Amino acid sequence: MDNNKHRYCVIMCGGIGSRFWPYSRTDKPKQFIDFFGTGRSLLQMSYERLLPIVPKENILVMTNARYADKVREQLPDISPDRILLEPDRRNTAPCIAWAAYHLAAIDPQASMIVTPSDHLITRESVFEQCVLRGFDFVENNDALLTLGIHPTRPETGYGYIQIGRELEPGLLKVKTFTEKPDLELAKVFLESGEFFWNAGIFLWRAEVIKKAFHRYLPDLASEFDLGESVFGTPAETEFIQTHFPSCPSISIDFGVMEKADNVYVECVDFGWSDLGTWTSLYDNSPKTADSNVTQKCRVMTYGSSGNIFMTPEDKLVVVSGLQNYIVADAGDVLLICPRSEEQRIKNMVIDVEQRFDDRYL
Repeated sequence: MDNNKHRYCVIMCGGIGSRFWPYSRTDKPKQFIDFFGTGRSLLQMSYERLLPIVPKENILVMTNARYADKVREQLPDISPDRILLEPDRRNTAPCIAWAAYHLAAIDPQASMIVTPSDHLITRESVFEQCVLRGFDFVENNDALLTLGIHPTRPETGYGYIQIGRELEPGLLKVKTFTEKPDLELAKVFLESGEFFWNAGIFLWRAEVIKKAFHRYLPDLASEFDLGESVFGTPAETEFIQTHFPSCPSISIDFGVMEKADNVYVECVDFGWSDLGTWTSLYDNSPKTADSNVTQKCRVMTYGSSGNIFMTPEDKLVVVSGLQNYIVADAGDVLLICPRSEEQRIKNMVIDVEQRFDDRYL
């Protein structure tokens, strides 16, 4: 049997990426930005790495309705009926539930990988091998599979997965999920060898995740059950417009993965970063001789190192005595912040919104 035609990919593309403010804005979130000057946005890179894995027509993009034009512009090969437009932001569980109901309706044998649109993966051939193995596993087991990344440092910005018994090399039962730990706990996790970073990349059969929604998020499942007969038909759009905003706003991790008893992890190492912060961009970018990152801009530095600069290309930046800072000039907003305090940027965005409404968001 040719399993490939029953394999699908769901790219989640609805987030704002507020930790990359002021470059990631409501009208152009980070997944649409070409951070590395390659001519490809993070979304385009995500799409292209999936093409060897599933048929092109089996790739779905889930995004907010306001980004429909940007998705079509950046991914012109995707059929319009493969772009599912959320009328409201309700976190990842409702997004994934819609995708599962949609795929189960058009293909009862559907298996799916769910992946964010804004991650960086540098070893794409290894990624392909890991995903193909994951598909084989979920197609032969009633399993919810997540990819766990071998940790390389005591990172406090990621969630962690504790591994349990091993089914086969590299495939293990999940013992626990832990949200972002403090530094001391992250060091314990790293030293134990039992914990992996939670990449937020999942594989399962559509029917299996639907069962999980019914068991662990019954209110969400009942909302989608009302439209069981319309999924995969022209009436699906109207149903989603009416019912999606009523869904509880909850993540798939908290709503399902942390509760389910059939959760497994494939331990992988393919050069992954969620590219969620300025420091992660710094870590994954080429450096100058002074260990600065100058993203597509002109910078002269004196006695300065460990900084990341992102400014308009026609602006010259001259700095002296600056160590480990973020300097991000987005035209109407200039952010200057120590890299060590970048976790405060989300709070800064909230403060800006309270003072200036959405003018600078």
